[in-house]
Amino acid sequence: MLANIFGTSPVQPLEKHCDIAYQCTKQLNTFFACAVKGDWDGAAAARKLVEDLENQADDVKKEIRLHLPKSLFMPVPREDLLELLLVQDKMANRAKDVSGLVLGRRMVIPAQISDDFLEFVRRNVDAAKQARKSVRELDELFTSGFKGAEVKLVESLIEELDRIESDTDERQADLRAALFRIESELEPVTVIFLYRVIELTGEIADMAERVGRRLELLLSH
Repeated sequence: MLANIFGTSPVQPLEKHCDIAYQCTKQLNTFFACAVKGDWDGAAAARKLVEDLENQADDVKKEIRLHLPKSLFMPVPREDLLELLLVQDKMANRAKDVSGLVLGRRMVIPAQISDDFLEFVRRNVDAAKQARKSVRELDELFTSGFKGAEVKLVESLIEELDRIESDTDERQADLRAALFRIESELEPVTVIFLYRVIELTGEIADMAERVGRRLELLLSH
């Protein structure tokens, strides 16, 4: 049982949860590659994986909330670990939200922006991957008592996460501008939903960046 993991480490389940959340976002690369080509069978298969992984993340989240001890001799407050869990979970949630919207409406990304959009998706997944890489150091941080070289390592990982998130912000602005230029060629309802797809996708990197902020807070204790 997951609860047994807490006997050896209070943070391994958090690391496991973050890994599942990242794997969930990673499916968007395949999902949107299929959607751009109009391969809705392939998109549906990728979406199914997104759903399965998001459900796994929810299960782990519930276990952590139920079994994270209330009186641990830890260098950080329990509430801060639960806040970290929440922002990790939102990465998976956004992957589920955006894939559901696109598949439900069978939205084809316009050819004029499809290459830039796919790269935008990849960079958001990169942000989730970097968040996972940072969270994977939690065990070592606890072992070191949040001191020494391990802290410097995590700080450098968070700095790289910030750079990736800033890159996604720039790409998102460029995508919105590119979409604006071709709005007149598209159905108004399609335009509205395309802006929403861009927004939801961009929130994955935003949530990943918030993971970094929560880790910084842990380091400050």
